Amino acid sequence: MARDTYPAVDYVRRHLRVGWWSLLGFLILGFVLEVLHGFKTGLYLDVSNETRRLMWTLAHAHGALLGLVHVLYALCLRLLPGVAAGSQRLVSSSLIGASVLLPGGFFLGGVGFYAGDPGLGILAAPVGATLLIIAVYLIARAAASPDSRPEPPGGEGRRGKKR
Repeated sequence: MARDTYPAVDYVRRHLRVGWWSLLGFLILGFVLEVLHGFKTGLYLDVSNETRRLMWTLAHAHGALLGLVHVLYALCLRLLPGVAAGSQRLVSSSLIGASVLLPGGFFLGGVGFYAGDPGLGILAAPVGATLLIIAVYLIARAAASPDSRPEPPGGEGRRGKKR
């Protein structure tokens, strides 16, 4: 069986793509935050905007970290075939949902805030965190299974077919 027809390839490519693009996007957000800080922009640095600064910093940090999680998941799919078995669709959807909702909730919570409390957008962050917990649990469970051993060298899969 050719490696490119292996079912996990679509998920590998999807998560590499999502991971690297999210990492780029959230690194750019971090750069913009540094510029706002460097130019001492009141929108970002005034004491009355402390909530905004915290929420946007959390959005940057969580988004960049989740970008790396996508890349690591794609590598796990390649290296540990057992991780690809079973709930791959649920893991993929949960990771992508978490990557949108967790940093997005933090960012929106900082766009409009009320008396030091984040805006209503923050309600998306716990939903994203829950999706991330589900995805990481499923990945950890699959990685602990006996089928998750690395492929042997030489291109021979467990099915005895050349990949």
